[in-house]
Amino acid sequence: MKEVCFNNKKGETLAGLLFSRPGENMPAVVVCHGFTGSKEGHGEALEMAEFLMQRGYASLLFDFAGCGESRGSFLDLTLGRQIGDLACAVDFCLEKGLGPIVTLGRSFGGTTAVCHAAIDSRISGVCTWAAPSSLMDLFLGFTDGDLPGGEDEPVALAGTEGVIYLKKQFFTDLSRYDVPRCASLIAPRPLLVVHGSNDNVVPPEEASIIYSAALNPKELIMVKGADHQFSSHYSEIWEIFLDWLKKTVTGN
Repeated sequence: MKEVCFNNKKGETLAGLLFSRPGENMPAVVVCHGFTGSKEGHGEALEMAEFLMQRGYASLLFDFAGCGESRGSFLDLTLGRQIGDLACAVDFCLEKGLGPIVTLGRSFGGTTAVCHAAIDSRISGVCTWAAPSSLMDLFLGFTDGDLPGGEDEPVALAGTEGVIYLKKQFFTDLSRYDVPRCASLIAPRPLLVVHGSNDNVVPPEEASIIYSAALNPKELIMVKGADHQFSSHYSEIWEIFLDWLKKTVTGN
């Protein structure tokens, strides 16, 4: 594992962790953390990257701008900005000679991966874990329902980890994205949608919306008993992802 950094399109430095074998051209997984998360994922993302590297796959874990160790302000977060950050992460991997590139996103990171792949043909496959599709409904549910007039005015979002603030432009930007339509544009590249049956943050029906909109090849796996964090189900979903990854990279 090596600490790395690269710039996004605004010149902000993004922090990353690259798991790879020096000098080897390896297929790579670019991992997108969830909303308010970070590249380490409380340690589970690090363990997964080690798990994948031992089986011949490189991984890039990185912090979106304004998150974790990356530069930028969280207050300026938008889906569009995250899509741009992901594109720069893919640039970084390709410059390192890694590929083919598969993206894996958890929660809002999964939504980011879907919307990015719709416009970036360099991506060979997409996997989402607990990704939302009805974005405005989900995020407005964390507010008091009233948005300010100015795009730069802060909006309070209350969740399980307390109150955070984003600018109104976060919601304006969300309204520009049709996640099911983006999912439909991923084919002929494969899509794997993974969700927990007991997810009380992003309803399991959201996974069905993404899956139904996508074209083949696609796969939907509902992990019985898993919550939004996939608590105590990490090993299970790693194996699910690895099996799909093998088929995606080798075609078998």
